[in-house]
Amino acid sequence: MQNEQFIDDIQSLWSQDRISWTVFSNGRSALERIFSDPPDMVIAEQSLPEISGIDVLRMFRAENIYRQICAILMIESGDVADLSSAGLNVDELVILPAPPDEIRLRVELALHRTTVTLDANPLTRLPGNTSIINTVQRLFAYGTDFALAYADLDNFKPYNDKYGFSRGDEILLMAARIIGNTVSMQQCVPSFVGHIGGDDFVFILPPDVVAVACQSIIRDFDTIVPSFYDPKDRAHGYILSNDRQGNEQIFPILSISIAVVRNIRAKHTCYAELAHAAGQLKSITKDTLGSTYVIDRRK
Repeated sequence: MQNEQFIDDIQSLWSQDRISWTVFSNGRSALERIFSDPPDMVIAEQSLPEISGIDVLRMFRAENIYRQICAILMIESGDVADLSSAGLNVDELVILPAPPDEIRLRVELALHRTTVTLDANPLTRLPGNTSIINTVQRLFAYGTDFALAYADLDNFKPYNDKYGFSRGDEILLMAARIIGNTVSMQQCVPSFVGHIGGDDFVFILPPDVVAVACQSIIRDFDTIVPSFYDPKDRAHGYILSNDRQGNEQIFPILSISIAVVRNIRAKHTCYAELAHAAGQLKSITKDTLGSTYVIDRRK
C-alpha cells in the first residue's frame, strides 16, 4: 500500500487482537513474505510499484497451497475499466474511494466466505468442523439454550463395500437433505446443520423442538433408504458384506442413530464437554437395532 494515511485508516477499522497487519510498500516484498509465511488474508492496492496488486494476488493464488488465502483487491474507480474479469482471481473487489464502514464490511464478508468455503464438506457442501465449533462457541457466548445432535449412519461401511463409493455418496447426500430440510422446517432460532465427515452429521435446534426433529429425520430416513438397495437385498432386508476383519456377515438395512445433548442454563461450558457427553450417548444408540435417538436429560 502506498498512502500512509489510508493505511492507518484501514488498520484503525479493527482492534489489534482482531487483525494483526504487516504492510509492504511493493509487490515483490509482499510476495516473498506470502510464500515464506502465509497470512490469512492479503489486501493489495492495484497501484503497487514493480508488481501491480492484481498480479500479486494472481501469482500467489496460482499455487494450490496458497489458494485458501483470502485475497482482496483495492482499486481506484478510474482504473476499473482496465480490469479483465478473466484474470481477476480475488475474493472481494473494493473500489476507492469507499466509506470506512463499507470497507470493513467487505473485508469481513470476504473472510467469512473464504472460511466457509474452505470448511465446507466437498460432497454435501455443509459446514465442517471449524464452522460447527464456532457456531457452538457463539451460542455459549450469547448464553443461548440449545440442543446439539450428533447423527451417524449404522452399517454404512458394509454398504459402501458392497455397492461402491458412488452409491455410498448418494446415501450421504440423501441423509444431508433429510436433516437439512427437517431443521429448516422447524423455523427456529438457533438452527444449524453441519457435516463432520464421512457418515457423521450434526444439527442444532432449540431444546424444546429437537425431539420432534429427530422423530421426523428417522421417519423420513427409514422410508427412503430401502430404495437405495437392489431389489433382492431390499426384499431380504439385509446384505452380505465383509466386516472390518474381512469376514462375510449379514448386515441389516442402513439406519440412523442420533445422540442429543441439551445445553440449558449453561449446563456445559465448552464444545469438548458436549462432544464427550454425546459420545456417551452414542454407545446407547448403537446398542439398539434400527434407527433411534437418545436425548441427554441429566441435570
